[in-house]
Amino acid sequence: MSEARINLAQRTAQILSDRIKNDVYKRGDKLPNENELSAELGVSRTTLREAIRTLVADGVLQVYRGKGTFVSDQIDQYADLEPADGLFHEKKVTLRDLYEARLIFEPAAAALACQRATDEEIRKILELGEKTQNQFAKDAMDDKIIECEIAFHDALIEASHNRFFSYFLPVINQTIKKTFELDFKWDLVAEGAYNDNILIMDFLQKRDVEAMRSIMTIHLRRAVWTEQLDLHEK
Repeated sequence: MSEARINLAQRTAQILSDRIKNDVYKRGDKLPNENELSAELGVSRTTLREAIRTLVADGVLQVYRGKGTFVSDQIDQYADLEPADGLFHEKKVTLRDLYEARLIFEPAAAALACQRATDEEIRKILELGEKTQNQFAKDAMDDKIIECEIAFHDALIEASHNRFFSYFLPVINQTIKKTFELDFKWDLVAEGAYNDNILIMDFLQKRDVEAMRSIMTIHLRRAVWTEQLDLHEK
């Protein structure tokens, strides 16, 4: 991506942000459709999408499947993490923040699960994984997929037998919820999750620690790439 295009997308994001601050678009408002808004701003639809992705990552906009792009409500502007003994108390984080946190702890937690999980825990995780895969195959657009993914990932982390990791379950849960609520490249997100789950279950069954660490990193990186979140951005 050229520097000029990046700068144009940043300027477009700033224009939209200024309109929101000036109440041109109020909280909860739906933005004009892509063709109309790109024409009004004098930019390509590609540039507009990049600007919108930036504002989604910052929690300013929300994109919902089949509904459109909306200005975030104050209550829902950021991921609503429930406090865990004060660990996340009154912290406001974006989707990018959540993925950064998961990349730091989840590959290590999953690797520990390979070492420490009981046979019964592995059986339970595999059952949850199969349930998730069946839901993907049956109807990946159904909101049940969110519930299945959360249960699968939570069980894997709990099998690490590290009590502190349980404090991070809200991070996983909110990342999954926010990711599957977004309309952007939803089909690629679903396809990537389905394919990665196959390997996650396989490596868990084999208790392959390093393979698990690698696939969990790839799984999270794939989601970051698909959502086009910039982890290097300050």
